[in-house]
Amino acid sequence: MNAPNQSGWKPAMTPVSGDATQTVTGNRALMLEEPLIFEIGTFATTGVDLPTPVDGANRLGGLARDGEIGLPGLSEPETIRHYTRLSRQNYAIDLGLFPLGSCTMKHNPRLNEKVARMPGFLDVHPLQPVDTVRGALEVIDELAQWLITLTGMHGVAMTPKAGAHGELCGILCIRAALEARGDPREVILVPESAHGTNPATAAFAGYRVENIPATAEGRVDLAALKARLGPDVAGVMITNPNTCGLFERDMKAISDAVHAAGGYVYCDGANFNAIVGRVRPGDLGVDAMHINLHKTFSTPHGGGGPGSGPVVLSEALSPFAPLPFTTRRADGTVDLIEEENAGEEHPHTFGRMCAFHGQMGMFTRALAYILSHGADGLRQASGDAVLNANYLLRSLDDVLDAPFGASGPCMHEALFSDKGFAGGLTTLDLAKGMIDEGFHPMTMYFPLVVHGAMLVEPTETESKAGLDQLVLALRSLAERARAGDESLKTAPHFAPRRRLDETLAARKPVLAWEKPKAPAGEPTLNEQGGR
Repeated sequence: MNAPNQSGWKPAMTPVSGDATQTVTGNRALMLEEPLIFEIGTFATTGVDLPTPVDGANRLGGLARDGEIGLPGLSEPETIRHYTRLSRQNYAIDLGLFPLGSCTMKHNPRLNEKVARMPGFLDVHPLQPVDTVRGALEVIDELAQWLITLTGMHGVAMTPKAGAHGELCGILCIRAALEARGDPREVILVPESAHGTNPATAAFAGYRVENIPATAEGRVDLAALKARLGPDVAGVMITNPNTCGLFERDMKAISDAVHAAGGYVYCDGANFNAIVGRVRPGDLGVDAMHINLHKTFSTPHGGGGPGSGPVVLSEALSPFAPLPFTTRRADGTVDLIEEENAGEEHPHTFGRMCAFHGQMGMFTRALAYILSHGADGLRQASGDAVLNANYLLRSLDDVLDAPFGASGPCMHEALFSDKGFAGGLTTLDLAKGMIDEGFHPMTMYFPLVVHGAMLVEPTETESKAGLDQLVLALRSLAERARAGDESLKTAPHFAPRRRLDETLAARKPVLAWEKPKAPAGEPTLNEQGGR
């Protein structure tokens, strides 16, 4: 996608002396300006020399192409250089720290990637006969047992593909349980500090969503929650640790109150990486919770890649879990419970979440991560994640406003705001300045309960030296913002692209390339050599 460039840069034919001209390339040292692939080469040539085919019978019938293919002809070096240069313009976890809050962009051990590519896992097909995939089913079943053990729950649905998909699974289990007892409740309560997908999921499932306010310290207002409970409330969707980076200390009291009112408790487990090995959600009265395998237990997260969101369930909701799922028979073999045998073994299921058995690549990565860490290693990882976040919070709270800095230790992420910035500078300006400092920006303007929010999650994989580099950069930027440094309003200055008009880019994105029509007498883009 292209977007308007506020810097106004574009290649131009600039006079040098006399009739001579030079092309302004837009290159920045070794970061070379890269045009679109359609702007490289020409449409009249190909990148390879092919012999003229010998005349013969045409076997294409009416499928033969009779027009231009519409692709530029590139040589192999041109093609490789194009995509390599594009890749160098991406920020990656292999280059530096990702401070995105609530996203857990941690380094993923290469061992897990190797395991996911082992024969039998990499090439397994969902339509293979069960007898040919016993090993894959063993992996799914063993991972399921680990998830049940770590959460203190009764059962688990392995098929949901991501967090929001898992949320829907949990809410459908709640709906099925209520319908089974003839209880047509219609309201789901969602605290202000919950993830934004929580109310969206409840609404999608047909429930009316009502908001529960937060206290001044950023946690659920227990009194307000209790006051709203009643015979129309199906349950509560709560994120713990919440999006303010805080643990909900009243979680057990919340669960007890909801259960006493006849409802169920759904916990958003996206932030489970902060409490693994230390807190079992089942002990807190949670009835359903999704686990983002692609965040807590390895697998690169983000970029539209595959995800996995298994849902652990309490004893009350397990009978309504979706199909299929694994079960271990008396002879030790692992089998699948599907529609063919669900009538006898799982008669109350609400149905299926997806066509097949789940995301095998996520399962193998997650199990490799869990087994390589062990119970003690998982506990250490969550402790390190919390330690790193608190190190950032206390290293920056004298130069960045920390709205809940007095609410006790944070969990896996530290929350700041742009309060105190001078000269009209905002969170966006500081985030753009981070690019000039060599860091990907943190999560901005989320959660919505904090104006100008900056949510920073270092994860457990960053060293103190790495955190100190980030702290140094953020302290410098914060001091400049508090002093009203006007140069931040035009940052970044050293990136391949300057600041975009983000409103225009969002409202009028250029999503498809069209061959330009050059005015008569002017060179075409191909002749100019760039855009």
